[in-house]
Amino acid sequence: MRIRGGGHDYEGLSYVSKVPFVLLDMNNYRSIVVDAVEATAWVQSGATLGELYYRIAEKSTTLTFPGGVWYTVGVTGLISGGGYGHLRRKYGLAADNVIDARLIDANCRILDRQSMGEDLFWAIRGGGASSFGVILSWKLRLVYVPEKVTSFQVERLLEENGSEVLYRWQFIAPVLPRDVDLRVGAFPHWKNKPNPRIRTVLESGSRSNEGAKTVNIRFYGTFLGPRDELVAMMSESFPELGLKQENCLEVTYIQILLASSFFNPYGSPTELLGRSSYTIPFKAKSTFVEIPISRADLNGMWQLLLQTDPPTSNIRFTSYGGMMDEIPESAIPFPHRAGTLYMVYMRVSTDGDVAKSLRWIRNLYNYLIPYSNPFQTAYVNYNDLDLGVNNQYGRTSYEQASAWGKKYFKHNFDRLVAVKSMVDPDNFFRHEQSIPPL
Repeated sequence: MRIRGGGHDYEGLSYVSKVPFVLLDMNNYRSIVVDAVEATAWVQSGATLGELYYRIAEKSTTLTFPGGVWYTVGVTGLISGGGYGHLRRKYGLAADNVIDARLIDANCRILDRQSMGEDLFWAIRGGGASSFGVILSWKLRLVYVPEKVTSFQVERLLEENGSEVLYRWQFIAPVLPRDVDLRVGAFPHWKNKPNPRIRTVLESGSRSNEGAKTVNIRFYGTFLGPRDELVAMMSESFPELGLKQENCLEVTYIQILLASSFFNPYGSPTELLGRSSYTIPFKAKSTFVEIPISRADLNGMWQLLLQTDPPTSNIRFTSYGGMMDEIPESAIPFPHRAGTLYMVYMRVSTDGDVAKSLRWIRNLYNYLIPYSNPFQTAYVNYNDLDLGVNNQYGRTSYEQASAWGKKYFKHNFDRLVAVKSMVDPDNFFRHEQSIPPL
């Protein structure tokens, strides 16, 4: 059985298979009930983040959910792997803010948190819910945001000291006040063209007569407060960035969410109700950095990035710290907490020479291994079959599944296997990277 929610499946495991399968499509099961007084919401499993954010904004301008930034991502897919967004340093992950759930198990029972027990409730919040059952709905804790928040962006080319500013970012971003989300995107860029505001690394563009390439390094994020306060704070904490008033936009949080999905921040929030998706194929990988990357190795990373053409690839850096440091590694299956400086996301279009694209991104992932931990970490929501797969037929051993499982979950993988063995010992819910029973 393959279970398809609203979206967020980089390897297509929720809707394709190499063996015969049944597709359970939750797409139309997407009711959302918001209680602004209690600051909670019940969300059915086929809803998208855009739908959730829109329904919350209908009830309150100062409540939201700390989920992801892209509007078509499915709520269930996001929570199942952890789920990070603008508010991770303030409120933690999406899965950290789930207070109940309804699930159908392998014995056809409909269970809530009380009847499923804390072990299974622990496992489905970040451990891949499709390994354990069919999620029907989630009860979410909503969080407070100010009436006015600030969005900001500063760009640097390599020739504008961009690499040195990123080197300093590694030390500063994780220790900034938790109201600040400061991330980085790096893109190959043609020197003789205007510095673009690249809407997406997958959009088309001319590749003739571009001249020499460089790297465009974009520092961007949000601040839960007014523009003046942010500029003063960054002038003191991170003067190398050179943040100025003109780099900032003071808006409401729903406008931040519109802009994050490449809509006009002054447009209608109804845009978030759409369900369009990209059709250009790509490959993505991720890893979590625990040791700052040296200046020399940053330069080596730029050389790798320059092997690709705009706009086919990008690298993104997501800072940690704040609440992410305070929640224990074992609180939910997502283990990348204290000690993690930031996550690196890498992506390349495969709409061309597929073998070349795959070699490039695999080389980049391997290049960053020394800065991760002994598990060579990865984020399960950017699922990656390069890390290892289960057997298509017959049982998969604990040792075989550990090859990919401990990269995603570290030591929490052992508890996930124990829960799976207890609630689904016959492995009814399975796919290429599902948790196996012992």
